[in-house]
Amino acid sequence: MTNRITDLFNIQYPIIQGGMVWCSGWRLASAVSNNGGLGLLGAGSMYPEVLREHIQKMKQATTNPWGVNVPLLYPDIDEIMNIIVEEEVKIVFTSAGNPAKWTGFLKEKGITVVHVIANGKFAKKCEEAGVDAIVAEGFEAGGHNGREETTTLTLIPHIKQLTTLPVIAAGGIGTGRTMAAAFTLGADGVQIGSRFAASQESSAHSEFKKCIVETGEGGTLLSLKKLAPVRLIKNAFFEQVQEAEKSGASTLDLQKLLGRGRAKKGMFEGDLLEGELEIGQVATLINSIKPVKEIIEEILTEYRHVKNELTSNDQYQF
Repeated sequence: MTNRITDLFNIQYPIIQGGMVWCSGWRLASAVSNNGGLGLLGAGSMYPEVLREHIQKMKQATTNPWGVNVPLLYPDIDEIMNIIVEEEVKIVFTSAGNPAKWTGFLKEKGITVVHVIANGKFAKKCEEAGVDAIVAEGFEAGGHNGREETTTLTLIPHIKQLTTLPVIAAGGIGTGRTMAAAFTLGADGVQIGSRFAASQESSAHSEFKKCIVETGEGGTLLSLKKLAPVRLIKNAFFEQVQEAEKSGASTLDLQKLLGRGRAKKGMFEGDLLEGELEIGQVATLINSIKPVKEIIEEILTEYRHVKNELTSNDQYQF
């Protein structure tokens, strides 16, 4: 499987692992890279020296390409970027901010840069900033999300109309069938988060992984829209947020309710009641916790089956 994304990153399959907070440590990222995809360390939940440690462990765990995902709102962003340069990281995915701020700096160091967006306005900013590719993330995705609430089905063809850059589809993708759908919409690659969060190599707590598997249809909802929209599994904390929002809570009130370390409490420490549990709608399709190798094999097998189905079945011939 060769296309613009496999060529850009020098990987076997156009499958990118989401750089998820509290899930994307070196074990998960290296497993994805060692099985033909592109693994990403999630810097958003790492102190600078913790990130350095994970980068160094990645270098020992794989000789294949890999990268780091960096939310640009990170408080220690200068230190993080300097560590990335010092450790000679080759690929950086940026998110949650203006791509113009750091793309030039990273490109000057010979680093491939990809930026995550949720609307056409930022697709234009990405082109102007000189990024190498775009992740277009629909609102089905877990974690922080676009305010427009545009679905992947609508977002990918829209972004393809606006840019000539390679487009990686994200949001609601976790199977071979959804991967095939993303390519049909015009994507050059896919970014998968939730499915890998429920892998054996994920650094998420085992109780959170079980919770993902048990999350059924309608089990997640976009919340905290006054702060930064985030898709959460419905639990006691989620209900507190809902009640606060219904009663007209201010941004400051919601910040106090969220507090510090709420995501760590839920996803990394396994507090399923009071923790913030970020996951995508695709959790409905996740039925087991498996090694990354099996997950990728299943995705590719189903993807190839769907391609054959579409080309050989008369009902799809017009």
